[in-house]
Amino acid sequence: MDRSGMAAYVRGIGSGVVSSLGPGGAPQAAYLDIAATDDGELVFNARVDSRKIANIARDGRVAVVIGGADGTTLQCEGSAALAAGEDLARCAAAYEAAFPGFVASRPGDGVMLVRVALDWARYRDYRDREPVSVDVDLGQLR
Repeated sequence: MDRSGMAAYVRGIGSGVVSSLGPGGAPQAAYLDIAATDDGELVFNARVDSRKIANIARDGRVAVVIGGADGTTLQCEGSAALAAGEDLARCAAAYEAAFPGFVASRPGDGVMLVRVALDWARYRDYRDREPVSVDVDLGQLR
């Protein structure tokens, strides 16, 4: 699997668990809607006053798990940052394509978009007799 296949998988599932690091270093997790950019970045939104935003501002390291219900998962680790500038427009477009209702609560209205640049990802498929486990080829961004 490459970035493009991973993005397609994320778009097909549309949600997952994001874990960030709390003030004392303990993990804090939340189940969220998650989109993917064409470059294979993950995008989610969060309220400005949420724990996630405070955690990411302090330490951008996150872990994300997508899937599970159908016997497949995508496990990811990367660096999260608040989407801004050109990233914001690109991430907003990807998020709005996945979740058209998001247009009603655009960034700046108490909601922020977070972009996750992945350092590692692994896809697993347990639906067949022989489980499949492959690291995603993240390669270079275009």
